[in-house]
Amino acid sequence: MILLGVNIDHCATLRQARYKDAAGAPGGAVEPDPVSLAERAEQAGADGITVHLREDRRHIQDRDVWRLRESVSTRLNLEMACTQAMTDIALKLRPQAVCVVPENRTEVTTEGGLDVVAGAGKIGACVAAMTAAGIEASLFIDPDEDQIELSAKVGAPVVELHTGAYANAYGTARRTAEFQRLKLGAVRAHQLGLKVNAGHGINYVNISEVRSIPHLHELNIGHSILSRAMFTGIEEAVREMKARMNP
Repeated sequence: MILLGVNIDHCATLRQARYKDAAGAPGGAVEPDPVSLAERAEQAGADGITVHLREDRRHIQDRDVWRLRESVSTRLNLEMACTQAMTDIALKLRPQAVCVVPENRTEVTTEGGLDVVAGAGKIGACVAAMTAAGIEASLFIDPDEDQIELSAKVGAPVVELHTGAYANAYGTARRTAEFQRLKLGAVRAHQLGLKVNAGHGINYVNISEVRSIPHLHELNIGHSILSRAMFTGIEEAVREMKARMNP
């Protein structure tokens, strides 16, 4: 069984579009509530909840992650930049897992994998801090051999392969090559003893191929599930994705 982590960031994106200046706890007119959405996703079969607390706080807010830490009954996965400020927050929050991602304030959403080769020392220190605190650390990387091998060397127990290039190439001549990169990357990561997750751009169509990537442990999916939920409700959106992941 491939596990499903549901990323609820864009529920907060919708809330912030109108209520970014609203202070205090959610309720009343301040909607939608990401925490309530997370609870419904779990009830429908989500194996975990993923949120990205970005440095610019464009969607998920600090109060959201603390409420989620108290309410999530499966597993909370905190996506975070490799900065001292975010490391300090993660060590106080103590989610079950963190995923270290690159962060660029000009991007709409995370684009591309973390450059472990260029930032090995800093990333290794972050991984060590999480490990010492009993938090599972994952590195969000492109399926490149150098990045995978160095992820293992810095002590990360998990890598999350960035599927964005593949998703963008779906329906083009590059699709086969990008999918081959993912398969080879997953095999190499597994050989090195790494747990293999994947995410970015996975939807209800390309999941039929993505699910065949070797050694997959978990997929983290957000945008497509929340888009489908606008028509079906979050419960049906989660159930359908899980069924397509594990037919």
